[in-house]
Amino acid sequence: MSEAVEIDVDGRTLSISNPDKVYFTKRGDTKLDLVRYYQAVEQPLLAAIGGRPLLLERYPDGASGKSWFQKRVPKSAPDWLQTVEVSTPNGTTSDALVAHDLAHILWAANQGCLGFHVWPNHVPDLRIADELRIDLDPSPGISFDDLRRAAVLTRELLAELGIDSSIKTSGSRGLHIYSALEPRWDGYEVRAAAVALARELERRHPDQITAQWWKEERGSRVFIDFNQNAPHKTVFGAWSVRPKVGGQVSTPIAWADLDTVVPDELTLATVPARLAESGDPWANRAPQSIEPLLAMSERDMAAGLMDAPWPPQYPKMPNEPPRVQPSRAKKE
Repeated sequence: MSEAVEIDVDGRTLSISNPDKVYFTKRGDTKLDLVRYYQAVEQPLLAAIGGRPLLLERYPDGASGKSWFQKRVPKSAPDWLQTVEVSTPNGTTSDALVAHDLAHILWAANQGCLGFHVWPNHVPDLRIADELRIDLDPSPGISFDDLRRAAVLTRELLAELGIDSSIKTSGSRGLHIYSALEPRWDGYEVRAAAVALARELERRHPDQITAQWWKEERGSRVFIDFNQNAPHKTVFGAWSVRPKVGGQVSTPIAWADLDTVVPDELTLATVPARLAESGDPWANRAPQSIEPLLAMSERDMAAGLMDAPWPPQYPKMPNEPPRVQPSRAKKE
């Protein structure tokens, strides 16, 4: 066991225990390497996730070890940590860590957090969802080039509606498209906008993109996962290191770099230099309006479409179709 290292950050001294403990076995990156990474990306990291509640994915023995999701900050945590009460779809509440400053991020990293899953809300008003998050989900048989093409089509439709968008790698196999939003809508409205976007993309590009919730109906198409915008849903955070042995990062990229980026090469060892050379591609994001998408949603409902299915842990919603697989419904 290596001796603790003290880090001065945000007017506090944090003790990083076992700094030489290997967290990522591919290159031997350690807990201290993870801390140094977050120090290097502090500014864009906090610009993206600062002031938001976090769900922590903990791997105390590194990315190759056992893990669990931690919704609640433990009672043994220091009293200076900022938390906020969040709730699950069934109403269960917990005190979640807030990404208040870098000290909060490094405290979590010292606890073995390899992944920050971020709410689309800022404290103190968690009723307002101020990000539209489009998750391009690769179905079986879908290549990363397919995802690239779907991302461009998504961006083009959003631009046609006057909505600016940014993109990041997921840190795994997918791509995430984000739009910062004016603080006017709740999670139900933002999800309705995402459903409308997914359905319009499927109408325009039926051979490439699907809005079908049930996997048996998707085929080899890119799924637009609209339910990532459901209230209380979290998405893996920008600039956050994934619990993968290579230490891959969910990295914001410029749209101009989409054709050449290799997600597996974006790691805690390479991203700081990339940031230093090219800057933060999300630096100039401005709040957008989803009114065009909400108008599209209203047109779909007026035309007789039902709401899209919700995830199984959510209560049954008004105008939602039966939650049963289509093939099973036919048999019944």
